[in-house]
Amino acid sequence: MRVSRRGLISSAITLATLTAAGSASGRVRQRRKPNFVFILADDLGAFDLSCYGREDYRTPYIDSIARNGMRFDRGYASSSSCAPTRVGLISGRYQNRLLAGSGEGGGYTRGKIGYSGDLPSLPGMFKAAGYRTGLVGKWGIGELPDYGPRKSGYDEFFGLMGGGIDYWSHDFLDPLTPGPRHPDLYDNETPVKLDGYSTDLFSDRASDFIMRNAKQPFMLSLHYTAPHWPWQTRTERGSPRMTDMHYEGGSPAIYRDMVLAMDQGIGRVLDTLRKHRLDRDTVIIFTSDNGGERFSKMWPLRGGKGDLWEGGTRVPLIVSWPGRIEAGTVSRQIAISMDFLPTMAALAGISTDPSFPPDGIDLSPQLFGAPPIERTLFWMTPGDRLAALSYPWKFMRNGTLEYLYNLDEDPTEHANFKTRNPAVFADLKARTLAWSAQMQKPMPAVPRTLVDQAEGLETPRLPGK
Repeated sequence: MRVSRRGLISSAITLATLTAAGSASGRVRQRRKPNFVFILADDLGAFDLSCYGREDYRTPYIDSIARNGMRFDRGYASSSSCAPTRVGLISGRYQNRLLAGSGEGGGYTRGKIGYSGDLPSLPGMFKAAGYRTGLVGKWGIGELPDYGPRKSGYDEFFGLMGGGIDYWSHDFLDPLTPGPRHPDLYDNETPVKLDGYSTDLFSDRASDFIMRNAKQPFMLSLHYTAPHWPWQTRTERGSPRMTDMHYEGGSPAIYRDMVLAMDQGIGRVLDTLRKHRLDRDTVIIFTSDNGGERFSKMWPLRGGKGDLWEGGTRVPLIVSWPGRIEAGTVSRQIAISMDFLPTMAALAGISTDPSFPPDGIDLSPQLFGAPPIERTLFWMTPGDRLAALSYPWKFMRNGTLEYLYNLDEDPTEHANFKTRNPAVFADLKARTLAWSAQMQKPMPAVPRTLVDQAEGLETPRLPGK
């Protein structure tokens, strides 16, 4: 297998750092494989945590992860909407390589579209390496019976298959199908009816997973629906069920309470790790699936969820591993959702599938103190919208309009630099168009069944994502 120079350097730095961290009196101590708790918020804005500057409420438990580890100032989601980012996360690749990650359907995956269990995946990689794997919360990238968490490498699943549910009744109203609401709460692949606020149910089940698997290496994905609509808190059990999910209901106070319920649940998870003496053996990652919505704090960034401006793709990103990652550090490294698969693989000493190479990069050198590296990232969403970031320059096409932004000089993305910097504009545009053309070609590693999905398929556009 061909190994890149960067891969050799990355592996050497990671090995040297782990060896140094595990040495005592010149001898390397044998340690268990690290556990992983990957926490994904839903629609949390770039500055919605107090450790990122939110001032009207405090998030002490998530802040403690940053205090004990590394906070990234330039963390990005692979897409500006839900399902595409989750495809990028589970595959470690640009989600645009697959129909399930294209963003068609307004961010949902429906019917024949989903992430195939035939494809290599983040949980499948860990399961094959002997880890116990679990997903608690939102799956969102394919419906039963063809798709689902347990078909893609998770040993256990508790949560919802779709894009969002009522926090109390755990069901949803399909805007394309008149009639009753659809239940969407599963224990593995069995529908269940439980009493409780879904954020608390997810926090409790995550803690239970950790307790049951404390004596073996585990990889837990904790994918909250908070603070995604509907706008409901722990005290609003009988709140009206909304039909216009983006603009009906809600308030800054309700949004605050939804975020705080998630923060408190994460506190219970952290406490469970401490009680079982797993905190120093566990890598914790916290981020969001896309930028925030109308109650989020995103200024001075422009736009929000669904946009390719910074407000739609910039997200909080925190990584901790006590005793290995220096506490209280801040990184300027540009990082994105698809980096987590190769990074977690490197930290666990697991090889990625050579037939399905990640587009993301291994960030472990930066976690252990290496300086940031330069890179170019790309985004593509329906409606002929493209973006590329080669910091500080950012190319963007929004329909027929094209822009060149300089994020150092204008982080609000209102000044267009393309006529003042024609060479930079032409170069970044050419690279973006070449990338987008490559993304639309079926890849050899993609099963033919996924390619066939695009033939004769009418994909509905839903208003909810």
